[in-house]
Amino acid sequence: MTAPIIPLRSAPYQGPSDLLLLFRSIKLLVCDVDGILTDGTVSVGAEVETKRFSLRDGLGIKLLRWQGILVAWISHRTSAATKQRARELEIDFLHQGPENKVEICEQCLDEFELEWDDICYMGDDIVDLGPMRRARLAITVPDALEEVRMIAHYRTHARGGQGAVREVAEMILRAQGLWHSLIEEYSV
Repeated sequence: MTAPIIPLRSAPYQGPSDLLLLFRSIKLLVCDVDGILTDGTVSVGAEVETKRFSLRDGLGIKLLRWQGILVAWISHRTSAATKQRARELEIDFLHQGPENKVEICEQCLDEFELEWDDICYMGDDIVDLGPMRRARLAITVPDALEEVRMIAHYRTHARGGQGAVREVAEMILRAQGLWHSLIEEYSV
């Protein structure tokens, strides 16, 4: 069953306090992979494909998971490198393939018994428009497709694959009052 098409938002969030409220309610961070977790490039050799993932993004994801925030990756493109990195970070939900991302998000939400209002979706291209229109919090990166930038609640300062996910992870943790305890824990 396909979710109804939700029209474009008439206006983005109204200010920092509204954005803070959106970050406070997040239970699941859903990320596109290429262009969000990577810089959107792929190195292809005779039999090997490689991608560059940010270690800072990786730690940000681990910090979220340690605090009970679920993390999902949904990629339109299948890649062994993505699968390997998801396994290393113990990602809660991974889907790779050309299926409709709205339908895959709904499968993820069903699995975790969550609603669209519980998720932050990070995307950068045309295949991300549907989930971004439905998510409580839609985030993109500076070089995203113009139509994606227009519907995002927030655009990161960092580019994809260069700390954008870490930036969002910290914002979620700070908004939910979880950041200070992490700082204390690692300051000992």
